[in-house]
Amino acid sequence: MKRVEANDPTSICLLAQHYHHGWAGLQQNPAKAVELYARAAELGCSEAHSYLGDFYDARGNLKMASFHYEAAAMAGDESARNNIGSTEYLAGNLERAVKHWTIAASAGCCCAMNELRMAFEEGEISKESIDSTLKAYNSSCSEVRSEARDAHIRAIIEG
Repeated sequence: MKRVEANDPTSICLLAQHYHHGWAGLQQNPAKAVELYARAAELGCSEAHSYLGDFYDARGNLKMASFHYEAAAMAGDESARNNIGSTEYLAGNLERAVKHWTIAASAGCCCAMNELRMAFEEGEISKESIDSTLKAYNSSCSEVRSEARDAHIRAIIEG
């Protein structure tokens, strides 16, 4: 709470998540969560923009969702970039969707890589395109790989 009072955007975003989901004994309060996400976003937290995008997307407000996804994506949030791709795909803009998914996948977003794989299986993108993106995806993933991370993932999978 001291970090929230000091206007630390990451701490404010974390508190928003607690209100959003009703974690740590806090009463679930979507209005308070949105207020805190917006405050964190104003202070430069791209993750807060992404959460606001999810919040508005779930409520059908695509204009606000797109605004927040774009702000998060411009700050390097790959999942927000993936969400923009999905929004474009649902709007019938395959070329723009593939562009966004390719950027996100090249930065290591597994969801975007999966979207591209499905588009490839449907014959919507070329083998050359999927191969070059897969190479960039694997390169990005290998850059952040470590034995400690792999052990953590194995522990999660094995329960």
